[in-house]
Amino acid sequence: MEKFFLETIGAHQRIIHKVSKMYRNTREDQQDLFQEIVYQLWRAFPGFRHESKVSTWIYRIALNTAIVSYRKHRPAISLTDQPPDLAEPATTFSEREEWLFRALRTLNESERALISLYLEDYSYAEIASVTGISENYVGVKLNRIKEKLKTLLASKNL
Repeated sequence: MEKFFLETIGAHQRIIHKVSKMYRNTREDQQDLFQEIVYQLWRAFPGFRHESKVSTWIYRIALNTAIVSYRKHRPAISLTDQPPDLAEPATTFSEREEWLFRALRTLNESERALISLYLEDYSYAEIASVTGISENYVGVKLNRIKEKLKTLLASKNL
């Protein structure tokens, strides 16, 4: 069981890294959250019934862990840095990526959960399954989130 768990985590660690990055600002806090998510996955692993995709199960555990620990931790978000000019190519991809993550961290918990699944190309049905809301409401919420992000990124005044 341990070997299968480690292989599963290895194959899907990108999901855990992304959730950690969306809910924490500093590298140390992201690493702490990553470890907490892996711990929660290990605890829940014996109960995984394979009724959904492994990635869906990992997202559900990761998001729930991040939201619960976020409520306890409430990190301060510093947005004083100047954003890169999004109209021109960034000097590095990571600079643009960092700015996007800063914008994403300004969203509330449920908005972050929805947009992270959307950015992973999950269907509305899969997002509804993970979050427990209806497919129609997923569409409505995602449209509102996209507009909010467009406004934030266009204004460059996060």
